[in-house]
Amino acid sequence: MLFPPDFLTRLEYLSIISKRVFRGSLLAQRRTMQRGSGIEFSDHREYSPGDDFRYLDWNIFARHGDLLLKRFQEEQDLHVTLLLDCSKSMAYRNAEKFDLARHLVAALSYIALADLDRVSILAFADGVTREFPLTRGKARILAIMKFLEELDVQGTDTELSKAIQGVLHRSRKSGMAIVVSDLFDRNGFQSALDQLRYRHFDLHILQLHHPLEADPDLLGDVELEDIEIGQQRKVTITEKALRNYKKLFNEHQEAVRQYCFNHGYGCTQSPSTVPFDELILTMMRAVGAGK
Repeated sequence: MLFPPDFLTRLEYLSIISKRVFRGSLLAQRRTMQRGSGIEFSDHREYSPGDDFRYLDWNIFARHGDLLLKRFQEEQDLHVTLLLDCSKSMAYRNAEKFDLARHLVAALSYIALADLDRVSILAFADGVTREFPLTRGKARILAIMKFLEELDVQGTDTELSKAIQGVLHRSRKSGMAIVVSDLFDRNGFQSALDQLRYRHFDLHILQLHHPLEADPDLLGDVELEDIEIGQQRKVTITEKALRNYKKLFNEHQEAVRQYCFNHGYGCTQSPSTVPFDELILTMMRAVGAGK
């Protein structure tokens, strides 16, 4: 079972923590500000520094002392696009990475939906493989969980660029994009992410790896298989070769961190053994430290 019985309870806890820490959603720190007064009242949300005082509900403040903003149907909600890597490398060692990735996508979707933002999900491998179209409302989390449960790894490679082109073709407006992947892309991840940067998307990278990918327990004569293309090769792993591999792996991780740092994007890197809710809390701490 992908989602345990207490999964929704854990999601609600994360959503509450997000709102308490950020006076609003973890994902909505750069929410589009309201243009005009709107026509029809929709809901309240907590005041965040920089919000327009004209939209405060002074009646609630007078009665309870709470700073709440009125939200109208014309308010421009944040659009959150989650790109989920479904390439075969995500299935390495009993698909730990893939299961964690799906948990993370479900959790981030719930946090956004609970704050009345709009969410879409694109599953990708060597292109977009499946799509959950733009949706709104916390009750939609059950449909999202069903969608995620039905996904499987596929394709012959990882091509993030094609997935991002799919995002740009589907939306004329920018928003927030969250990439959940190991970023083992033969063509490199930088040029792919640049496409989002040029279109002024806010971006957060959640990069996952299995512990044995960082520190493989291999020496001597072995037969290795490229899990994405199915190609096998007999090789002799020496201590020098192992050191070189670890060096390349660490350089790849550092390149991801440096790219995000240079462009002001969020970056969370983690082994697949960390529970999803701990990772979300790590994201919250990182965003909070950068406020």
